[in-house]
Amino acid sequence: MNKLVVFISVLFSLNIYGQKPEFNKDLIPQPIFDKNPEMVQLYWVAWEIAYNHIKDDNGLIQSPYLDEAFWDDTIWIWDTEFMSLFSKYAPRLFPGIESLNNFYEVLLNSKSSPLSIRHPDNPPFFAWIESEYYKFTNDTSHLSNLINKKQFLQRHYLFFDTIQVSTNFHFTHAPIKISRQKYGYLWGGDQSGMDNTPRGREKRSDMFWVDALSQQALSALYISRLANEVGDIEVAQKFEEEYQQRKKLLNTYYWDKEDGFYYDILQGDKSFLKVRTPASYWAMLAEVPTKEMAYRMMQYAKDTTEFGGKYPWPSVSRSDKDFNGEYGDYWRGSVWIPTAYMATKALEKYGFYDVADNNAYNVLNQMVQTYDDYKPATIWECYNPTKAMPAQRVYKDSLSLVRPDFCGWSALGPISMLIENVLGFHVVDAQSKTVEWRKYQSGKHGIENLQFGDVCTDIIGYDSYVEVKSNSEYTLIINGVYYKIHKGDQRISLN
Repeated sequence: MNKLVVFISVLFSLNIYGQKPEFNKDLIPQPIFDKNPEMVQLYWVAWEIAYNHIKDDNGLIQSPYLDEAFWDDTIWIWDTEFMSLFSKYAPRLFPGIESLNNFYEVLLNSKSSPLSIRHPDNPPFFAWIESEYYKFTNDTSHLSNLINKKQFLQRHYLFFDTIQVSTNFHFTHAPIKISRQKYGYLWGGDQSGMDNTPRGREKRSDMFWVDALSQQALSALYISRLANEVGDIEVAQKFEEEYQQRKKLLNTYYWDKEDGFYYDILQGDKSFLKVRTPASYWAMLAEVPTKEMAYRMMQYAKDTTEFGGKYPWPSVSRSDKDFNGEYGDYWRGSVWIPTAYMATKALEKYGFYDVADNNAYNVLNQMVQTYDDYKPATIWECYNPTKAMPAQRVYKDSLSLVRPDFCGWSALGPISMLIENVLGFHVVDAQSKTVEWRKYQSGKHGIENLQFGDVCTDIIGYDSYVEVKSNSEYTLIINGVYYKIHKGDQRISLN
């Protein structure tokens, strides 16, 4: 276990800092990509914008905390969940996982909060986020606290299943829409996070949402795995059963064999409501489809008339009648970085790295082009699905730009997608002390100051060799070939 990471985590959780630490690039991994240095430039822009959105509020359970860059008096569950995914690369600077306490303690322990939790029934995938953090840090004390002591993950899973539409909490919030039924969940666009999505169209109020069921399946899967890590076999078995039940529901009722896609379904006759969006890839992230079913999902991810192409992962398929290719109009076509990131990780689960990495490269390339060509030069809430510019919202006869400086979850593109998909470091595992590198780029590229567990390493690739520097031993897997990394410097010749 990385004692330094644990120590810093404790400082954040106990509010000892009192204010955010000073921004220091030496505490952040430093990417190298000679082929496209503008991507590296945007990487640092994202960190700086995100750092400026670390806020202090002494009335919160956790302060400083990550702000989503939307409303100063409000925090969102799924924004913070996604922000924790890039924060893991700089845990001494960014209180990503610690910020989740502002939801755990308030929702589950009825602690007070000066901020509104806008949607208490926002997407429930804490367990996936906690697993990614644990894999990166090997912070077993944090994991044991979650599962054994406070049982936050198990309790939130039950919370999402039992919360009532009529519930009023002790903090300000929007109306509750989630409602657990036998075959799935009734929900709402705002509550799902996909505000004005065309999903369900006129039948939305009678629709079972595929992402709600998939996200609960995902949570059950990871609660089971994390419980095994801390030796709680009873919890592990219980949530494995929960997972299998939801997996069966998804494959029985939500999978369309003809189209090869998961759809929302109508509550009454369970008929498919055929609007294709990235939300269906939550099922793939939860490892619900078979390999053959996942292959069919992958085809949509690379199809230029669906989710592939130069500007991949629009929020509704390009073939849909409500796709807005001119403006994006929020969730009616705009490219959203968090759902693009989620779908990328879903493809990786089944080994579709070529498609995952190609789409990720194109997502990041659009962000770079927009930063270079559109003023103000910044990172945006979401992007146009047909050109390099921010998306626009359509309201009656007026247009408005989406929000700038949105890091916020949009930092996932310049930070996480750059490291994991463009540079190819798609697995970093502190438990096994392993880095898996899909080295497919040419020229000089790699990363310095990559910290995971108790390892700090530089990995720089050239066309025929790799240079590595490390403070500790670990295993580096380059395109399937295992190399034992020793403390100090070494050079690896590539065939």
